[in-house]
Amino acid sequence: MDSATPAYVLAFDTANEVIALGVGRLDAAARAIELVASTEVEARRASNTQLVPHIDELCAQADVAREEIACVCVGRGPGSFTGVRIALATAKGVASALEVGLVGVSSLDAVAWGAWRAGERGSLLVVADAMRREVYPVEYRLGEDGAERLTADRVIKAGAFAEELGAMGSSDRLIAGDGLRKYADLIEGASAPLPEALWTPTGAGLLLALQAAWRAGECDPFDAARHDPAFALPVYTRLSDAEENERVRLARIDDGLAGKRGSRHVTMNDTAIANARANGEGIAYKPLDARHVAEVAALEAAVMGTDAWNEALVADELGRADRVWWAAYAADPKMPLSAEAPLVGYAGGWVVDGDLQILKVGVDPAWRRHGIARVLLARVADDARNLGARTSSLEVRAGNTGAQALYAALGYEALGRRPRYYSDGEDALIMQGPLPTITLAAVPNGESIVDESRRGASCAALGCESDGTAVCRPLILAIESSCDETAAAVIDGGEVLRSDVVATQVDFHARFGGVVPEIASRKHIEAICGVCDEALDVAAASLGRSRLRWRDLDAAAVTYAPGLVGALVVGVAFAKGAAWGADIPFIVVNHLEGHLYANKIGRPDFAPPAVVSLVSGGNTLLVHMADWGDYRVLGATIDDAVGEAFDKVAKALGLGYPGGPVVSKFAAEGDPDAIPFPRAMLHSGDLRFSLSGLKTAVVTYINNERAAGRELNVPDICASFTAAVVDVQVAKARTALRETGAPTFCLGGGVAANPTLRAAYEQMCAEEGVRLVMPPLASCGDNAGMIAEVALDRYRAGAFSSLSTDALAHGDLEVPY
Repeated sequence: MDSATPAYVLAFDTANEVIALGVGRLDAAARAIELVASTEVEARRASNTQLVPHIDELCAQADVAREEIACVCVGRGPGSFTGVRIALATAKGVASALEVGLVGVSSLDAVAWGAWRAGERGSLLVVADAMRREVYPVEYRLGEDGAERLTADRVIKAGAFAEELGAMGSSDRLIAGDGLRKYADLIEGASAPLPEALWTPTGAGLLLALQAAWRAGECDPFDAARHDPAFALPVYTRLSDAEENERVRLARIDDGLAGKRGSRHVTMNDTAIANARANGEGIAYKPLDARHVAEVAALEAAVMGTDAWNEALVADELGRADRVWWAAYAADPKMPLSAEAPLVGYAGGWVVDGDLQILKVGVDPAWRRHGIARVLLARVADDARNLGARTSSLEVRAGNTGAQALYAALGYEALGRRPRYYSDGEDALIMQGPLPTITLAAVPNGESIVDESRRGASCAALGCESDGTAVCRPLILAIESSCDETAAAVIDGGEVLRSDVVATQVDFHARFGGVVPEIASRKHIEAICGVCDEALDVAAASLGRSRLRWRDLDAAAVTYAPGLVGALVVGVAFAKGAAWGADIPFIVVNHLEGHLYANKIGRPDFAPPAVVSLVSGGNTLLVHMADWGDYRVLGATIDDAVGEAFDKVAKALGLGYPGGPVVSKFAAEGDPDAIPFPRAMLHSGDLRFSLSGLKTAVVTYINNERAAGRELNVPDICASFTAAVVDVQVAKARTALRETGAPTFCLGGGVAANPTLRAAYEQMCAEEGVRLVMPPLASCGDNAGMIAEVALDRYRAGAFSSLSTDALAHGDLEVPY
């Protein structure tokens, strides 16, 4: 940006029930921010519908054009998890499209600075509502020079916090924060409440918090490289409920958690706890459990010598709310982690005052040079970040140059030395740095999908760009985030997918036996910038261009329904922010329609009418496609979806998650006629499905076999279960084809990759004399390529959406949108 051009910062926060927005003029010489305009709007749980329209309105009011914005500032929380993610995702989208830096500031700091601006001085407590009868309390000192933070972010029960205040005695302490709306009675008399207008973040407060960080050298609004939007993350201060419960269970020694498939008393939940899968190098990672404490102590003695912790010290760490311990095991990548898998590494840390203090890192010498220490540190840091940590510190032997090199590569710097720190008299180097991160890799979704042969008359505007490359318009980037895959794809006007990439979270959900919605939402926030950047880079290479930017696109599209709302919200908020920043149309897509369009990938001649079997983890439908956009649901499951049934059977057998691939693997080795499992609703006279009874029958059979002391024949169980599913699916599909007279049958959804199901449909279509169209295997599961295919048609129809559009958990395929 030219030095003579005014530079502005756009700031906003949605951590609670109020949307706070501000625009400020940046003064680089003075490191100052002049307030230009600000506003606060009651959101009432509607931040995602109101935020971007209010951003547009405020910029217009301030007469600030998009190209004049040099930085985006966002409130990172703590606050409502969903509210914080709406702000972060929107900010990432805006900053990415504008190609400017994204700086996160504390939402609580913004409250404190707002109080300071209002003339308040003295000791201040900001107490934000953390739900679950908990609060986020932070102490500040408001002096003439500004607001000084005195304590780190934390979460505490409201009652316990009230006791803390009572022990301090009465004082002239000021108090603010939306926690007062719920808990004013608990802290009455211990502090002096400020006016309610000062309880929530303000646009001015956000800008003052940013200015303070700028002057302290903690940020530079003009340095976009330093403040890459991908690295901005929310402040949570606690793990998800699933992870907290997991820590409690793993801190106990319970033989029921061993996860042996032959056990007579292992429940589906028990086996899920023990599940984890090894990577390609045969290493599985999971939180440390009490059963392996002795192995940690033994490895400690082998690698730490006289400084090793004993078994009791390690055991005492587990289950503590401020401790994080992870372990690595050698395992077969094709199977769930067994109880007998040998421990090959461990790491632990302590979160105190916003810093992760690395307590231990140990790796079996025979397993070194596999990157185990790096992954363990990243896993520990990932949990610590969710517990409110912002930095990390450790001690390392002065003579251990290998470890020092690892830590330096992770961003740690030596701050000093502790003389004779270790038992043998060797000095320790004190190192501090940022929290190591786990990056979800954005990888191609299957093999290369660029197919120039698809280009044809559908390309309405073939033009040359300024660099001489030919681009078939429109160019659309589509995003998919309905469950546990963060995906992005770019399609051009010739219906050529120029990129299709995906970052999977399966490793983070496998040990729970299924998708944890809160974890999925967190991982989408972490991955979405990298996935979209990769999609743009791959598309640029496909087009023969050096670079493809958001401003080069003609539209941004996203899945808005159906799916996990918390996951969808991230994609929708990001896409809306990017569409606003790039000043391009915004398009929403029904996820189920995307699965129908997946049949176009690799089969450009496919067109309705057709009957589609849509089978996935959340859906089981038979759909008649009269035309694109004209759909009638012929039948649906009345309970479990097919994919859900596969996952539950796999869980019952202790085979891990996701269940479909592993059940198929065993089914290929078994006898499909070995066990007469029921064919539910096979003769119901309609096209509805039911999987719950079949799932119950399989689980009952498993439990009866275990109770009788018989070893489970896993291949036969998987083969017989799969046959029961396939028989009903094929029979109903045959009926649907005969009733509709459709000339084509096709598939959609993750279960469409099941080899037994595909083979059965091939035989049925041959018998019925209809054409069979199936998506490529990579396009069966959730992917952005299918969303891009729908988006292209919607773009041509002018079906653009408002920037007030929200994510929806449910979406009726029959209803136009």
